Amino acid sequence: MSRSWTDVRPGGGEAAGLRLFCFAHAGGGSAFFHPWRKALGPGVDVHPVVLPGRERRAGEAAHTRMGPLVDQLAGELSGRLDLPYALFGHSLGSIVAYETARALLERGLPAPRALLVSGRRGPFVPSSRRPVHLLPEEEFLAEMSQLGGTPPEVLRQRELLRHFLPPLRADHEVNETYLPPRLPGPALTCPVFAFTGDADPLADPHAVAGWREVTSGDFRLRVFAGDHFYLKGAPEEVMAALRSALGGLDTGSSDPRRHLRTVGA
Repeated sequence: MSRSWTDVRPGGGEAAGLRLFCFAHAGGGSAFFHPWRKALGPGVDVHPVVLPGRERRAGEAAHTRMGPLVDQLAGELSGRLDLPYALFGHSLGSIVAYETARALLERGLPAPRALLVSGRRGPFVPSSRRPVHLLPEEEFLAEMSQLGGTPPEVLRQRELLRHFLPPLRADHEVNETYLPPRLPGPALTCPVFAFTGDADPLADPHAVAGWREVTSGDFRLRVFAGDHFYLKGAPEEVMAALRSALGGLDTGSSDPRRHLRTVGA
C-alpha cells in the first residue's frame, strides 16, 4: 500500500498563507527540507514530497520514468491545493516540480504562484554529462561521490548501499531519460526563480538561465557561493532569498486559467 506523498507537519500550516511543495535531488528525501520549516516561518507551509523508494516509502518500487511519476504526483497533490501554492525543486527535483506544475494545469487545477528551481539546467538545455544510471556500481558510486550529496558513511557501507542504490539509480534514470515538452500543452506564466551554486559542475549559471524558456512571466536567476549542494543545511543567505521570493507573491484568489498558455503560442 502506498503512503502519503508529502511529509506534513501536524498543525504546521494553520497560520500559513502559502503552501510550498519541495522536491529533492536524486536519492534525496523529505528530511532535506525539514530545516526550512523554521527558516521560512509560519507563513509558509512546507510540504516536502516523499517519492516511492525512500524514507517511509522504502518498500515501494521507485519510478524510472517521468510520465508515470508525475501522473501519480498530480493526482496526489490535487487534494492539497486548498492554499495558494508554489513548487521548489533541487536538481532532479526541479524538473519533477516543473512537470508536476504542467500536469496540474492540464487537469484544470489552480496554478502555482511560482516555480522555484535549483541546481539543474533548463529543460531545453542539452546535457553535457554522460548518462550514469547504467554504469557499473563502482563507477556509479565514484560519480555520486564527486557530487558530494551522498553521505560518505553510506558509500562505505555495503549493507546501506543495498537499500540506497536502487532508488538513487532510478532517480538518475528518470532524469536521463526525460524529454522536454515539444508539443502544444500547458506552460507557465507564473514567476520562475532559478538558483545555483557558482561551483556547481552540473548547473552553471548559463545553463540554469535556460529556465526562462518555461514561462512568459517574470524570471530571476540567483547565483550563490558553493557547489551542487550549496543549499544543504538551509544557509541563511539562501533562506533569505527564498523568503524574499515567496514573500513577494500574490496569494490572493485568481482564476487558474490566467496562468495557462500554450507552448509555442
